[in-house]
Amino acid sequence: MDLYGSMSVFVQIVEKGNLTAAASASGMSPTMVGNHLHALEKRLGTSLVNRTTRRQSLTDFGRVYYERCLEILRLVAEVDAHALANHIVPRGRLRVTAPVSFGAEGLMPVLGDYTARYPEVELDITLCDRTVDLIEEGVEAAIRIGSLPDSGLIARPLMPYRMMICASPDYIAKHGEPHRPADLAGHRCVAFRYSAESAWRMIGEEGTSRVRVSGMIQVNNGQAIRVAALNGLGVVMQPEVLLAEDVTAGRLIRLLPNYELPSRPMQIVYLRDHHMSPKLRSFIDFIADRFGG
Repeated sequence: MDLYGSMSVFVQIVEKGNLTAAASASGMSPTMVGNHLHALEKRLGTSLVNRTTRRQSLTDFGRVYYERCLEILRLVAEVDAHALANHIVPRGRLRVTAPVSFGAEGLMPVLGDYTARYPEVELDITLCDRTVDLIEEGVEAAIRIGSLPDSGLIARPLMPYRMMICASPDYIAKHGEPHRPADLAGHRCVAFRYSAESAWRMIGEEGTSRVRVSGMIQVNNGQAIRVAALNGLGVVMQPEVLLAEDVTAGRLIRLLPNYELPSRPMQIVYLRDHHMSPKLRSFIDFIADRFGG
């Protein structure tokens, strides 16, 4: 018989005083209650209850075993209640990764709203531009930019990751403002060193233009390129999420606004799991709500 069930029945026998009362409390027949008691005694190799036709009493071992059963049943109930709560309330540590620029400028500003809504979730955020192996590194969700390979992960689409061309007012005052893509060839441009694009591409009324840009500075970090632009070092093409606040504040000027710049798909990815935790589900839904396409 089931050991946990037999322990529960034994506790009822002790607390109700006899097999008949224990059967009524347990919702089973007196015969079944007796079978549970016999199964326990056979398993343990000793008697738990002294029985006569009129009364019952615990053996010395039975008293010790009763106390242990109470402790075990209490612990099982606590663990079960904790597991049930975890299936209802988002709580616990959640490991997430995101690209550096989007993570710093797009994700971090909204996380205060998430933590206010779900105060029992502890977020562990890693910002990096490499592709993190979710299984190997124990990460539960990742925000990724660009086309996804066939990896077996579940992907939920977000808004496209759009680009913007900007320069500082000081730079424009000294070097003039480009009005056509071809004008960029005569400007100092701060380029991303490891960009897959060998030229800046944009689409306008005249079609697609590809302009090879040059300058005195190449950088491998988006935030550093932003700071270069703010200090008048040249024209930059970086994500909207990185530059939009500076444009709104007048620290940067948006250039060539009538041209469509490249954009890349963005998505939040996670492992396939039929029993997704509430903390992960809450985070995915929050990100999709804030950055949904």
